[in-house]
Amino acid sequence: MVTVHTAPVILVGGTLLSCQEASARGMDIELAKSGTLAARILASHSKKDEHGILHVKFDAMLSHDITFVGIIQTARASGLKSFPVPYALTNCHNSLCAVGGTINEDDHLFGLTAARKFGGVYVPPHMAVIHQYAREMMAGCGRMILGSDSHTRYGALGTMGFGEGGPELVKQLLGRTYDIPSPEVVLVWLENSPRPGVGPQDVALALIAAVFKSGAVKNRVLEFAGPGLAGLSVDYRCGIDVMTTETTCLSSIWETDDKVKSYLEAHGRAEDFQLLTHDAPAAFSALVRIDLAKVEPMIALPFHPSNAYPIAEVVAHAEEYLGQVEEEAAKQYGSLANGFSLRGKIRSGGIYVDQGVIAGCAGGTFENLTVSAAILAGHAAGGGPFALNVYPASQPQALALVKNGSYARFMEAGAIVKTAFCGPCFGAGDTPSHGALSIRHSTRNFPNREGSKPGAGQLAGVALMDARSIAATAANGGRLTPATELDWSGIECSLDYAFDPLPYASRCYNGFGRPDPDAELKLGPNITDWPSMSPLPEHLLLSVASVILDPVTTTDELIPSGETSSLRSNPLKLSEFALSRKDPAYVGRAKAVQAMEIKRESAADDPAVAEYVRSACEALRDAAPEVWNEVTGQDGMGKTGIGSAIFAVKPGDGSAREQAASCQKVLGGWANLAVEYATKRYRSNLINWGMLPFLADADLGKTLQTGAFVLVPNVRTAIAECHTSMQAWVIQNGSAQKTELRLGGLTDEERRIILAGCLINFYNS
Repeated sequence: MVTVHTAPVILVGGTLLSCQEASARGMDIELAKSGTLAARILASHSKKDEHGILHVKFDAMLSHDITFVGIIQTARASGLKSFPVPYALTNCHNSLCAVGGTINEDDHLFGLTAARKFGGVYVPPHMAVIHQYAREMMAGCGRMILGSDSHTRYGALGTMGFGEGGPELVKQLLGRTYDIPSPEVVLVWLENSPRPGVGPQDVALALIAAVFKSGAVKNRVLEFAGPGLAGLSVDYRCGIDVMTTETTCLSSIWETDDKVKSYLEAHGRAEDFQLLTHDAPAAFSALVRIDLAKVEPMIALPFHPSNAYPIAEVVAHAEEYLGQVEEEAAKQYGSLANGFSLRGKIRSGGIYVDQGVIAGCAGGTFENLTVSAAILAGHAAGGGPFALNVYPASQPQALALVKNGSYARFMEAGAIVKTAFCGPCFGAGDTPSHGALSIRHSTRNFPNREGSKPGAGQLAGVALMDARSIAATAANGGRLTPATELDWSGIECSLDYAFDPLPYASRCYNGFGRPDPDAELKLGPNITDWPSMSPLPEHLLLSVASVILDPVTTTDELIPSGETSSLRSNPLKLSEFALSRKDPAYVGRAKAVQAMEIKRESAADDPAVAEYVRSACEALRDAAPEVWNEVTGQDGMGKTGIGSAIFAVKPGDGSAREQAASCQKVLGGWANLAVEYATKRYRSNLINWGMLPFLADADLGKTLQTGAFVLVPNVRTAIAECHTSMQAWVIQNGSAQKTELRLGGLTDEERRIILAGCLINFYNS
């Protein structure tokens, strides 16, 4: 199905060669590294400095209504006058406006008035999910797009999409660059054709399962090619492509062909096509080979997309697989998981689920929904607990589904058709009942991402599946069914699609290139400025406010999605929810530490501050008297900043939302301690909010306790002098232990941002 080869490979004229074979033919391997599509597109959008760092400028940008207010507010505070590139503000995450009074619609109005004032594009609620709008209206061959959403992936249309935290978009708005080392590129080689009933989510889940745990493609670019590509429609390719985010890759790019040309022509953008092929030798750092004919209908069990297995295998061994999920829930939630019994879903020789959802940028596409409606024709989901909800990804696609009869088929089967909305993907819509198992063609199934609250005694599970198998399950009244079990000779539907731009033309605002500086920016009462943040002090005394030992910590665990996202425009209110589903006591601990730092900043000679620092560092008096004197002496006391930090084994998997970092900073956080960072984007978010992304040995997590202190002397000097590691002291239980903390590679600008205390300070310095 999927095989991973970690050795480099050279693609020459459609043939795969090893480095040894290529060298024997006299090929220049180093030169061939510049022959990948990724390298060619990056080279055309960036300049490289003497350290090998690329400085990239993007062709366009996008944000949705969880992120665009904070981005624009940050850019305004740093001197924004107008949007330099097309910048689309979509309203697909908090479209329901069901929580928090007027604040959601206030943010939408802010977006519209910002588009008018600064010259942007505004896509109203329910009109399109962010990535479908980009596919239909913005992506083009050879382009690069930056989005403040982790699933910014348009590789199937020849566009390199990067999902990053808001501060990276701020840099672009202010004429700065996106700075990264030249990434390695992994070839994804597609062979043969999928069987009927196997959809793009099945291929994507098989890929994620094969590469995620090993980190084989982490922070690399995936480049898709091979003979299997020709048999896939553009919708199908996009469905695979958008899920590459869950592999932890940096970006993606595909070869383009006549199908992509026809797609762009159908969307009125024929001039945006160019043929992207490997017309010269191209060298890749690794190879992932996918035999599409061997891919089976897949299911990613809770609580991660990589927890994926063939549906038939899970059904055949239901007790074993569902029991493993229950064990994982017990590890994560302890006694709170006592009522979570997925094995109770096993009856009458099958697994019966409670809910099906097909939605968003991954599931809600025209082909997925057309085929699903055809599967359901003549069937009914039944009057039991199972319910099916579907969300077309855009109004133009919904219009096409009305015209081809799919809407009627869904409604006749008892499915509920809703508007374009990302809510089911992040817990703001269709939250299942306590103890329920929901199957979804969406992007993620992290713990609680569907909206449950374990701390309040609520726990549900989400499994990811392709729309075809979800429809097959619905046709069987909720009995988990792989779509390959259907008789496809009797399932008929036309996948001919005619894009109608009228919904966009009738309702969206496009002001790019026409900013109106005199336009009034509407700020609702919940839209507040960022609090002031201090420059990095010379010494840091960090109180460890939380220790998380899970193998991976998602951004949803660092700052929950769902209804808390309604507060995204109020940093102080939103920060109250930091780690609330993982460590509810974290906020109180962080605030207590922050209160002492506030005292220090107002009066460095405050006796309470001096006593706090001396008491925390007491074990150093004998263990390291020179450090003790430097930090607690009269001169050192005023240079010793007090803040909080968290330890996590591998934080930052998932969303690009910078709030995962900014909420810690708002609460007085100065650092993360980690064995590794799950994604580049989370580490960048820490840096852009002036937080130190420390790397520590795994052994530290085995002994570190909540409430311990970590003293990092002379940290400001170390960063200013470009040190990549520094000595620190872990102080707990009356003793002090020396340890090394590493920062990894920092660019010159990243160092200056950390020294300034955050990106806003950096731009205003």
